[in-house]
Amino acid sequence: MAESPCSGSDAVVKAENDAIEMYRLAALLLGSESEALRLVESSVAGVDVDPCADPCAARGLVQDRVLEGALAILHHQDPNSFVEVPATAAVSSCLDDEPASLSGAEISDLMAGAGRNRLREWLGRLSHAQRAVFVQRALLGRTNADTARAINRFSRPSIWTPEAVGRLFRQALCSLASSLVHAAPVGQS
Repeated sequence: MAESPCSGSDAVVKAENDAIEMYRLAALLLGSESEALRLVESSVAGVDVDPCADPCAARGLVQDRVLEGALAILHHQDPNSFVEVPATAAVSSCLDDEPASLSGAEISDLMAGAGRNRLREWLGRLSHAQRAVFVQRALLGRTNADTARAINRFSRPSIWTPEAVGRLFRQALCSLASSLVHAAPVGQS
């Protein structure tokens, strides 16, 4: 009898990798590793899905719960965090550039190794709303509309629009690119 592709050590490794990815997501959103660990543990414990039946569905459900839990924690920490859309900075040439200042590959590179610390430091300087927008768009690949819907669950009235999310995300990309340029050793650009 052939072993199913989801049985044994493969399933355990996949589940562990997914849990690590969810932990990293939560830590970047919350800025606290201990809170991220508690959130992921409670989110995973609260999901009753067989990852072998549909691994993508299980991963997506846990990711949604971690995201919603992180947004709820941010909202609880600062109930006014999503009440208004932060004003975007004066329009700069960076905001008008297409494509975005940083590619998805460059952002992924920041998540690995020493780049992760610079990304965390930069995220720590953002408001909860800016952080929520950036992480959802850049790291989760969510659309402006999906990001606005997620944040609007904690905003009354629902004031977040896809356009506002897009502007805030572009501003964040410019800020991150500028931060990285200024942090680069002399002679590098």
